[in-house]
Amino acid sequence: MKKTTKKNISRRKFITLAGGAASFAAISAMGMPLDWALNNPQIDVDSLDIDKISTDVLVIGGGMAGLFAAVKAHDAGANVLMVSKGRLGASGQTPFAKGIFAYDPKNEKLSLDEFTDAVSRSALGTNNATYTKQMAEHSLARVNDLKEWGFFDSTLYNKSFSKPINDRNIPLQERIVITHLIKENNKIVGAAGFSTDQEKIIFYEAKSVILCTGAGGFKPNGFPICDLTHDGTIMAYNIGAKVTGKEWNDGHPGSSDNPAACYDGWGDMFERKPGTTGVEIHHDLGVDMNYIAYKNGNPLKMGPPGSGNQNEVSGGPYVPEEFQRNNSEPPKREGRKSPKLEGGAPPGMSGTRVGGSSAGMSIHKAEGLVPINDKCESNIPGLYAAGDALGSYMAGAIYTQVGSSLAGSAVQGGIAGEAAANYSKKVETVHISTSKINEIQEEILAPLKREAGYSPAWVTQTLQGIMIPNFIIYIKKGNLLNAALAYIEELRDHHVPMLRAANMHELRLVHETANMITTAEMKLKASIMRTESRCSHYRLDYPELDNENWQAWINIFKGEDGTMQFEKQPFNSWPV
Repeated sequence: MKKTTKKNISRRKFITLAGGAASFAAISAMGMPLDWALNNPQIDVDSLDIDKISTDVLVIGGGMAGLFAAVKAHDAGANVLMVSKGRLGASGQTPFAKGIFAYDPKNEKLSLDEFTDAVSRSALGTNNATYTKQMAEHSLARVNDLKEWGFFDSTLYNKSFSKPINDRNIPLQERIVITHLIKENNKIVGAAGFSTDQEKIIFYEAKSVILCTGAGGFKPNGFPICDLTHDGTIMAYNIGAKVTGKEWNDGHPGSSDNPAACYDGWGDMFERKPGTTGVEIHHDLGVDMNYIAYKNGNPLKMGPPGSGNQNEVSGGPYVPEEFQRNNSEPPKREGRKSPKLEGGAPPGMSGTRVGGSSAGMSIHKAEGLVPINDKCESNIPGLYAAGDALGSYMAGAIYTQVGSSLAGSAVQGGIAGEAAANYSKKVETVHISTSKINEIQEEILAPLKREAGYSPAWVTQTLQGIMIPNFIIYIKKGNLLNAALAYIEELRDHHVPMLRAANMHELRLVHETANMITTAEMKLKASIMRTESRCSHYRLDYPELDNENWQAWINIFKGEDGTMQFEKQPFNSWPV
């Protein structure tokens, strides 16, 4: 393919683009890195190939949810195509998950209804009981599928994931960055993106689409979500889908020793073969440790539950008495239990802990597209989601059952796959209009065409500095949330439109950065809106549960004027 030569732009023009000679000189004098710079494209944008591919069901994502979505859609009679930003079974959080919950009624003391009720008590009502029960009811069947494919025989998942895909001859495209979902005539008609290897744009015409794109974060250090940036959620939001769960927080800590070394920090986690877990309901890994760190300082010295007196602080997140650990009893605040380090350090960790390793991620299954029924269907006809891309509230706004996240992804993937296949049988062949193709192509390639602009890496670092501090994202106060929001809105309005890319890798970073900024806006506004503390959402200025006003989830959608809109949806109900 023809490559472009380096563009020659005069120094005067560059200074103009950078915002004036004075600001340019000031930046240079301070010795700051030049975040704004000329763009030197390494590819010929006008010569990029454009492919168009048609299918019945398009599955986006190559993790546990995507695997079962593709397999079960195929088995229901649909033509299926699977695309992944990474490698099948080896990207996102799936490789990190080593335990999968299997509910076997022959071996469990709790019935399905009793299990569901116990999860609801731990989750303080935030779970969707339909999806809680559904996960348990179908978990054993999905585990048996995985056993048949060899999932439990290896620490790596690509081989076992490939078996059912290859046996069914399901087409798979890897290292494809999907940037747009496409809606026409008020229904899904496909998606668009680009290959990071072959320098081409791809349009997928599909009767239905299943998002299995996982959750995301702000590319924090120390937790394996650095390639997840809420892409699916934001693409769906941009075409009118409702999303939920942005105020909740995953509280996994990282090791204070080499905190960016994800592989080292989690001990032998990556070297273990996966296994199954049974019923053991908890109230774990919210923001308890973040609160203790806020009161006592970092890093936290970790040990067995109840060890040391650093845990003994007053106030903080509420834990139902039924799910209190047998720790030494710290001082109580009036009418509530004080937080304790729930279960000690995560598996494989020892030593001291620092927070923020999963910053930007909610509780598994508690954020993503709002389901309108028990079939993983969104409010956009033909658009489904599964796993961490679906805001099913399967476990509620706190972690309640070890291994349920992986089981939930498998179960929901299968249900979404079958539902999407059945929907596709009722839909005539779809085509994306030429005008829509031209519009989306321009949007995808715009960063490559900019003569100068901001580096996505620099904007991401700025975003991290705003959002990751403990006193912004975890231990919240209204004035600080509003202050952070002002910065995020500045990035949204001024920096995103001027992000630059020189190659396909940087183009991926640009789109990821834009998605993270939209996510940050959602998290801050939802956190401001929820004027109470519950599960993994903690407000210093509203520290109590408010059951009168807040037995409701917060849904977010794009208004007709393009602004971000919010609504309440009562717990255990379906959206109107």
